[in-house]
Amino acid sequence: MEKFDAALREPLRTAYDTAVDKRTDEQKKLLADNPSVNINAGVLYQYNAKAADDLKAMDAKIAEIRGRKPAEDFISVLTEPADHLPVTYVFHRGDYHQPKDPVAPSGLSVLGRNAIPMEIPSDDPTLATSGRRLAFARWLTSGTNALVARVLVNRVWMHHFGHGLVGTPADFGAMGERPSHPELLDWLARDFMDHGWKLKRLHKLIMTSTAYRQSSLRDPSSERRDPENRLYWRKSVQRLDAEAIRDTVLAVSGSLNDKMFGPPIPVRPDVHGQIVVGEDKTEGDNKMPVESSLNGEEFRRSIYIQARRSRPLAVLHAFDAPVMEVNCERRQSSTVATQSLMLMNSAFLLDQAARFATRLQREAGDDRDQMVTRAWQLAFGRTPTASERSEASAFLDKQIAYLAAKTPSPDDQAKSGDPAKAKPTPTPEQQALTNLCQALLSANELLYLD
Repeated sequence: MEKFDAALREPLRTAYDTAVDKRTDEQKKLLADNPSVNINAGVLYQYNAKAADDLKAMDAKIAEIRGRKPAEDFISVLTEPADHLPVTYVFHRGDYHQPKDPVAPSGLSVLGRNAIPMEIPSDDPTLATSGRRLAFARWLTSGTNALVARVLVNRVWMHHFGHGLVGTPADFGAMGERPSHPELLDWLARDFMDHGWKLKRLHKLIMTSTAYRQSSLRDPSSERRDPENRLYWRKSVQRLDAEAIRDTVLAVSGSLNDKMFGPPIPVRPDVHGQIVVGEDKTEGDNKMPVESSLNGEEFRRSIYIQARRSRPLAVLHAFDAPVMEVNCERRQSSTVATQSLMLMNSAFLLDQAARFATRLQREAGDDRDQMVTRAWQLAFGRTPTASERSEASAFLDKQIAYLAAKTPSPDDQAKSGDPAKAKPTPTPEQQALTNLCQALLSANELLYLD
């Protein structure tokens, strides 16, 4: 202020101290005519370097203190205030400005023609709230409403067989498909309710059945009679869900972080525009993404990955993970070229293949036969056949020879740039084993349940 005339100092200070949205036109013009007054943290170093350094030190201290703040760990829920009994009305012609007749709490009359009518008291004197939702939940699981158990049993069946006894799992009405095995559906629903609604028992019952334990081999005569396998004469081959594929790759490579609970793992776009796991940080005028370590959090199970409508994780989206825009009543299972391209070029899969190779070298040493055996055990849960052993060994020999011919000599590497900044190049043996691991992680035997 000292470089301005005394008459201008006070008006300038008043204009600067006034909030931007509250400045008068005269104050705005005064500041525009004297731009050097507009001091902020970004230009402070031009006038007072010591004060700018003090601000930076203060920012670091603030960040350190905020880092000690406990993370918010709660779930947003709807609560019903005590002593409050809201009245629901029928809206005339659907207009909420025209509430007409009051409606008592009850079930849908269209569903109750052949069932015991549901009676929900307007108020439960034993509870602080009305108790309506609790009464509704108890009615749903009372055993008198077979629809709930049938829908739930059908979903579990669909999970294990790829398609439900009712082909429209979200529509059991007149517009939905009829059950392929109505007696079986009713029996499973009744058995499920009679044994305390225990899901683990239901899973065991289905998975130990003859229908589930059948072979997936096709029979020409049965194929002609039932090409869609609606009668379950064989076990349909199913691809793993997108999340299960990612988690399986992490488990096989030895990277899986089985930590439970906590905040979601963030996602961000990479340099190619694909959505990957990581913190969304950029630098420079072109806002290029910056890699930052998550200290192993990026290898947690897919259920903990942040779900954003505008940022579906690329590796999950390619394998038909549901989008967030609409409800998903049944997952689709497509086979498209982008899935193969993802398995071939994804930075995630390339990194996990390298980690898989490192795990094999650590657990099997330099014994190639042991490495091949361990690779098949980890990826497919079985030992390799004699032909698979010989093919894997031949692939490694061929790949090592090819990579050794392409690898530059140490002298050529020294001439190509600064050795201190160059990334360590894997040996031909390591890279060949990584290529084999990538092939195993991309194999149908890992991606499909047979």
